[in-house]
Amino acid sequence: MKVAFQGEQGAYSEMACYDFFGPEVSTLPLHTLEDVFQTVREGSAEMGIVPIENAYAGTVTKTYDLLMAYDLFIVGETYQDIVHCLLSIPGTRLEHIRRVFSHPQALEQCETFLSDLRLEGIPFHDTAGAARMVKERGSSEEGALAHEACAQLYGLQVLKKSVETTSQNITRFVIISPRHLRVTKGVKTSLVFATRDIPAALYKCLGGFATNGVNLTKLESRPHKTEKSGYVFYLDLEGHPDDPNVNEALRELRFFAAFVKMLGSYPNERFDTLLERRKLSSE
Repeated sequence: MKVAFQGEQGAYSEMACYDFFGPEVSTLPLHTLEDVFQTVREGSAEMGIVPIENAYAGTVTKTYDLLMAYDLFIVGETYQDIVHCLLSIPGTRLEHIRRVFSHPQALEQCETFLSDLRLEGIPFHDTAGAARMVKERGSSEEGALAHEACAQLYGLQVLKKSVETTSQNITRFVIISPRHLRVTKGVKTSLVFATRDIPAALYKCLGGFATNGVNLTKLESRPHKTEKSGYVFYLDLEGHPDDPNVNEALRELRFFAAFVKMLGSYPNERFDTLLERRKLSSE
């Protein structure tokens, strides 16, 4: 199986890919998130893995926009600890560093560290790509925020480990595929919908989930790309559309919504389960 991801070798998305699929999976690095969606749609890769939200920096809005635009489905999810390291060319000392390159989300996740040392954070398209560039440029005043594995991959040294602002720096990745996944137990379902232009529209759209006992785990709004002053709502729920209570809730949603697009049903990787595993591994 070939799985596409955004970034270069050593990117966090690639690490998440190996964790989800196993070390034998074939990975395909691509420049942008849209490249990942396009490649999976065209069949050059069977699946793709993309970040969708971070516990500290929030939603990866581009991923949500692409889920709306492409006819691909979420078939899995995985939560990953994100531990950023400050990397530099060999022989550099921490006090030499003036500029730090990384993905904008990584810079945001390490803003306290950068601020305390008065380092200039410079956005780059990818954490691993930033590490490779720092090696190529060879400046002792430049560093990169990236996964520790990038030090060995690109011949850099680790100046400081774990420079993220919070230890709860966890990113949720989702697996995308051109085909639905058949799963019936321990299921999470994701969808996107827009409300009609009527009073209490959102309340009416969500009411069926409450009355049918369906647990919602996420609800987030995004501006509609084509409708002025309109919004779409991304929703995660526990259960499968074929479950009687979920089916009834979705029937009520479709009655009140302007449109509903199902994004996929897949095994539910619970966030609190990850935290428990982290606690056990640290003891």
